[in-house]
Amino acid sequence: MASQDIHIAAPALLQEIPSFARRGITEFSLHDSKAASDRNFLLAVAAAVLRYCPELFLSLEVDVKTLDQQLVRSLGGLYCSVELPLAGTEKGGALLFDKKLYAGKAALLNREGLVFGFIMGWGCQRGDTFRAFRDRLDFALSLYPNHLYFPQLDEACDPAPTGVYSSKDMDFSRGMAFACRTFYTAGRAVPWFLSVLKALKISPSAFFADFDEWQQCGSCSYVTGFDPDAVPHIEIEKMQLSFLKEKFEEKHKLQLFPVVEDIVRLNGAFSRVAEEGEECVVETSYNPDELLSPAGMDIARFADNSCQESCRVRVFAGEDAPDYCILR
Repeated sequence: MASQDIHIAAPALLQEIPSFARRGITEFSLHDSKAASDRNFLLAVAAAVLRYCPELFLSLEVDVKTLDQQLVRSLGGLYCSVELPLAGTEKGGALLFDKKLYAGKAALLNREGLVFGFIMGWGCQRGDTFRAFRDRLDFALSLYPNHLYFPQLDEACDPAPTGVYSSKDMDFSRGMAFACRTFYTAGRAVPWFLSVLKALKISPSAFFADFDEWQQCGSCSYVTGFDPDAVPHIEIEKMQLSFLKEKFEEKHKLQLFPVVEDIVRLNGAFSRVAEEGEECVVETSYNPDELLSPAGMDIARFADNSCQESCRVRVFAGEDAPDYCILR
């Protein structure tokens, strides 16, 4: 039974959790702004899930100011995803954004190995601007979130334009958000995204602005009704590689693309083993042991210092995580 099939108000949740396993509930989302800022309630939810239904997948919205070491450790024992609203504070007509606060909380989550994402919007808060939205997007992706969620895409609405956030900029924001949803979130790009952008010397917001144009030309944009979540991941991967090849050619760095292609395809195969249980064989231009080492994080340096070695790599489900072996 999926999380969207049931509706339980936050106050009643603690009484309902003990029956989840018996009722066959395997996923549950708690996205409630009041509950998100109630630390004791969130700790009680984590304890109840661990006791009564430890196999449950829990999507939990948490106010960033509520998140602390104890809560992170409690959630670390669960199969869950932490959703952090990414918002600023209006002061004097400007939208102020505490990067230090979010960076510190993201570090806590990353150290514990928790999956987390950001909930973002554009033009919703007083004082917001297109430049501020781009800054939030760039900053959010620098923290290695698993995904970004833009509620406005599902609600199909934009706030009223203002003197500092025009309707044209609203359109640009929506396009960039949808590009991020397609390329980064549906494309499961978190393990390699920043490495690729470093090699291209481009910011995430500029990259997504370009990908938005690419999607529009390919009739797979927000306007055409394309749904990246309804497409098999391998198809999103083909889109990623096609666009990346164009970008590396545009930047006169096509010699780096074989490294990028190997990294994208290997990580994509790992994700499909984990998510869909699909095992496969990937042909690479470099040895996967080297590609997946820390050296592979610097694509330009890796290309300069590594020798090509054609390999056939079997990617399969290991005992605890996806694994691979080189086929001779």
